[in-house]
Amino acid sequence: MSTRTAIVRGMAVSIGSFLLFGVVTGLLPNSLYTRMVPRTPFDYTFLVLTSLSVGIYVGQQPTTNRPGDDRLAIGSTVVGFLAFSCPICNVFLLALFGSSMLMTYLDPYRPLLGVVSVLLFTGLLYYRSQRSCESCGCAAESGTT
Repeated sequence: MSTRTAIVRGMAVSIGSFLLFGVVTGLLPNSLYTRMVPRTPFDYTFLVLTSLSVGIYVGQQPTTNRPGDDRLAIGSTVVGFLAFSCPICNVFLLALFGSSMLMTYLDPYRPLLGVVSVLLFTGLLYYRSQRSCESCGCAAESGTT
């Protein structure tokens, strides 16, 4: 796959995930979903950062993909989604824990979940970029000899 194709594919995934996550969490106003928890700047920040990270992950396309990479990317995406989603609007979580428990224990920690998600994705993307550069033999370009 060419670099240009990878960039276009990553941008498409990033924009698509931004729109999908934004609509289903109510951060992008729509008639399908009404958010019950006020929107905060953190919600929008983590929506953007999670969408960008997913797009970069898809566009990166290393020469060797280790099995743990996809699981870590999925886990980071889920944690990021929990960081900007409405805690009492998530039917699955609501059924498991109840609204009072979610508002008491999950809502205050949503910014921390967002930071964890971004750090996990950043570490994964950095690790993959280093590994793919080493595996393609680009030591001169990366500044190492």
